[in-house]
Amino acid sequence: MADIKREIERKYEAPDADGDGGGLPDLTGVAGVATVADRGVAHLDATYYDTADERLAAHGITLRRRTGGSDAGWHLKLPVAPGEREEIHAPLSDTLPDELAGLVRSRVRAAELLPVVRLRSDRAVRDLLDARGRLLAEVGLDSVHAERLSGGVGDVHWTEIEVELADGGDPAFLDKVDKRLRKAGVRPSAAASKLARALAETAPERTRGPAPAGRNDRKPVSAGDHVLAYARRQRDAIVDLDPAVRRDAADSVHSMRVATRRLRSTLKSFGAVLDRSVTDPIGDELKWLAGVLGEDRDREVLAARLTAALDEVGETDPDLVHGPVAERFGSWSGAGHSGARGRILGVLDSRRYLTLLDTLDALLTDPPLRKAAGKQPHKVLAKAVRKDFRKVSALVAQALQTDPGTDRDVALHEARKKTKRTRYAAEAAAASLGKPAKSMVKSMKSLQTLLGEHQDAVMARVALRELSAVAHAAGEDTFTHGLLHEREQRRAADVEAALPAAWDGVKDAATGL
Repeated sequence: MADIKREIERKYEAPDADGDGGGLPDLTGVAGVATVADRGVAHLDATYYDTADERLAAHGITLRRRTGGSDAGWHLKLPVAPGEREEIHAPLSDTLPDELAGLVRSRVRAAELLPVVRLRSDRAVRDLLDARGRLLAEVGLDSVHAERLSGGVGDVHWTEIEVELADGGDPAFLDKVDKRLRKAGVRPSAAASKLARALAETAPERTRGPAPAGRNDRKPVSAGDHVLAYARRQRDAIVDLDPAVRRDAADSVHSMRVATRRLRSTLKSFGAVLDRSVTDPIGDELKWLAGVLGEDRDREVLAARLTAALDEVGETDPDLVHGPVAERFGSWSGAGHSGARGRILGVLDSRRYLTLLDTLDALLTDPPLRKAAGKQPHKVLAKAVRKDFRKVSALVAQALQTDPGTDRDVALHEARKKTKRTRYAAEAAAASLGKPAKSMVKSMKSLQTLLGEHQDAVMARVALRELSAVAHAAGEDTFTHGLLHEREQRRAADVEAALPAAWDGVKDAATGL
């Protein structure tokens, strides 16, 4: 089982030294430091792995097998912010652990992982301790020898200082160390990591590493530029979130699902920019992925809603809670999570999902642009957003004219889906259209929230009827299930009553587009 920690560190250039700590400035003057403890010299030997075209390095990811020191084993480092990475550590073994292989699969896909660089370092370690002997940071003076193993030429040597914050430490402490080092004439390293420096200094002259697939950093000008920039952000979010979803990190599944929906909506909304005969099949695959990701999320949201409603009833009048309702809700939620998680992990390792990622890269590298893509964005993007809004308007009008019941519930659910699509289209257009598009995003988000509350109430009633049937079959009292069902029915009715006034406000906000 892999261990996970947040690594916060800074790297500095240092004069060549013999590895005994002689090149490290005196740090006893750093505010808060009472003692600088000598931990001796560690001899580290690490082999870094990547694809032949260095896909991991292109995204700031490092994967290595290291011996020596106190944390020998496999290390995967995923960037979080400048100077901050999430480090996942697995025990030392001859082959890459399956768990770490899965965490880089969205980047590697069908390519082979190869040893690309070997780094041998003599690290003189100093611990910075406070007055109570607690570790504030570890400082290492590293004498590094880098050897290119594939795809490059030559060996390089350098010396650097690495300052790593203690677990749970205050990042502001690194500013104090930085101030002392700079005063001593030490300057930050130009390279983000040892691997990045080794790859850059041993690479053939003809190449300095690939850019991520489909990447385009130039400022958007045309309508096509704006649509593709938004689509790229969603593609990047899907790939970036893949490791977090595999580790079941908080909110990761929901965030990945939203990115998938945003991208699918973009392909549908901007058919005047991107040829839908090409993008519709991709949209179908995105819909499939969003559906898999949503299985667990939908049940999780419902379980939280039902539990909160039950707690409210219990606090108001405990006598209204009959039978093991809380336990029934908990087992229902847990069973759903276990099954859905297994399906999600299976999908993330499937050929279909990895092919979808390749297809998205190909789409964004060579997009099927239509004539409108080359035009000025204002008219093209505004027209698409207005078209989506008209669909929302028609659906809301239909719902308001429909008698309360299943037909109205369905109409409001369809309006909610089109509301999200309009919101995402306005998001894609915001960089070009400015305030009117941002106003549309805000109004659509408010409407989406209102309609979402209605849909949650509808689905909660469905779940309560199912849970009540199970409880009844088990001989349990179902009074509380019925009580909660009635409350959800009132919540839906309240939304329906508030909708006309809310819709008038949305229409007013849309007039500026």
